[in-house]
Amino acid sequence: MEPMPDADTVSVLYVDPDDDAQLETATDLDISPLVDAAVETCATIEEAIDTLESTAVDCLVTEHELSDGTGLELVEWVRDNHPDLPCILYTSAPPDAIRTAEFGSVVVEYLPKEIPDSVTALARLIDNVVSQRSQLAYPIPETEDERLAALERYDVIDLEATETVDRLTDLVASHFGVAVAFAGVVDAHEERFLACKGADWEQLDREDTICTYTLLEDDHLIVENVQADSRFGDVEVLKELDIRSYAGVPLKTPDGLPIGALCLIHDEPRSYTDSEIEDLHRFADELMEQLELRRRLRETERAVPKPDHQGAR
Repeated sequence: MEPMPDADTVSVLYVDPDDDAQLETATDLDISPLVDAAVETCATIEEAIDTLESTAVDCLVTEHELSDGTGLELVEWVRDNHPDLPCILYTSAPPDAIRTAEFGSVVVEYLPKEIPDSVTALARLIDNVVSQRSQLAYPIPETEDERLAALERYDVIDLEATETVDRLTDLVASHFGVAVAFAGVVDAHEERFLACKGADWEQLDREDTICTYTLLEDDHLIVENVQADSRFGDVEVLKELDIRSYAGVPLKTPDGLPIGALCLIHDEPRSYTDSEIEDLHRFADELMEQLELRRRLRETERAVPKPDHQGAR
């Protein structure tokens, strides 16, 4: 992706089929004291998707009526591919003309153009929704949108409790002699456990996990004493689960995108030798190879046309 203009500038993609409206709104946002915005414009869903696939964007603003669809259709695509991107429907269409029932799961801010001083309200709303995203209770990797899209390609929902992952976590727990070993994937708001030896955990809110920090690491994250670490010492869920030490290696796709982690948990503070950490990396590599193999097989199965039995007797 192309980089955003700078760390303080909000990159806005504005989609509107009216050239005059594009120019007027972009100009007013550029000079607004309420938000430091760099605005890129386009007119269609197709152009917007091309931009979103090649450029880092902090906020999407779209008219509802577009030549190749509706703003809600564009937002639906965004939710599937960039789940945390703030979206604003800035439109002349009245609420009763927007068929929201067809897009029940789509989350979008609505702002009518007809309200007084609407661009000022738009600038304030852009600043608010972008600020809310940056104030999450956990860190977000720079490649968050890309890694969430990658996670979808592995069909991990169907992976829970598979024999391969279960056997691997059993082996990991035995090899290291820890209370718990697990393989987890981290989506936009939760960590889900594909397999967990030593506990019956199914999922945790992302803000309560250590693995969300592991996603930021190139190699691994070792926390010898969780309660003494300023990032985790006050997290009540970790205390309730008796997580006293942690070692995790990110599960990375061939493109280097972290989708989860293979982890060791113990019920008392613990350190790990260099040799043990190397072993944990090997287990993580093996697990990722299994996930990658499964992804390729599923894609091959989907690409093979099903036989046509029409006319069979």
